[in-house]
Amino acid sequence: MAEKSAKNEEVVLLSIREHVAVVTLNRPEAMNSLNSAVFSGLKKIIDDMEKDDEIRAIIITGAGDKAFCAGIDLRERKGMSSKEVNSLRRDIIFPCFKSLEDMKKPLIGAINGLSLGGGAEIALMCDIRIASKNARFGQTEVKWAIIPAAGACQRLPALIGLGRAKELLLTGRIIDAAEGEKIGLFNHITSQDDLMQKSYEIADMIGENGPVAVRQIKKAVDLGAKNVLALAFDSEASEACYHTQDRLEGIAAFNEKRKPKYSGI
Repeated sequence: MAEKSAKNEEVVLLSIREHVAVVTLNRPEAMNSLNSAVFSGLKKIIDDMEKDDEIRAIIITGAGDKAFCAGIDLRERKGMSSKEVNSLRRDIIFPCFKSLEDMKKPLIGAINGLSLGGGAEIALMCDIRIASKNARFGQTEVKWAIIPAAGACQRLPALIGLGRAKELLLTGRIIDAAEGEKIGLFNHITSQDDLMQKSYEIADMIGENGPVAVRQIKKAVDLGAKNVLALAFDSEASEACYHTQDRLEGIAAFNEKRKPKYSGI
């Protein structure tokens, strides 16, 4: 198949080379943060690629060299009512994460720069993570009085162990590429210039193998690792945080560029 490219509302880009699709989050001016347009565009592309029998592997990355994805765009939440936030989560955010979670084809994360919050959750949903030397990773939700809602509380311990995962989740600490590789979060570290080349290299190796066998291996591994009840509870626990005064204080502090003052209510 010849190389081709397409745009999806400009905030998510798609290019295809042979049997490999590259999905690029394209909001570099906003650190590729996730707003409703990005979620909608990403879901459509992922669903389309799942149906395309020519595609053997998918690479996801971020535009520019500063960020893979800095997480949820909290500026979009400014002024939203609880009802509006719930609708956004139910109708746009969670369906996108569900499409990523249910992918049958291998997903490779080319992690360039910051990967925080919801962006870190996307990285964790990838089957393989290649990081540039300037990559930074953090599940920073606790700093804004919320928790990861898309399964990080289950996926991170499975990757790096219970103690390390709890430390990162409870502190919101951001780690660099070297530490990420050391603890097993990143499969490989490359220079920024070599990031896509290495990602293509692995995608091409996967693409040379039997597609049915590849899908079944991914399914078998995921089935053994996935705790469906625990993943469902992540969503429930996240919902409890969204009805607190602390969450509103976190958003206000973010937008006002100050340190939040939490009260525990």
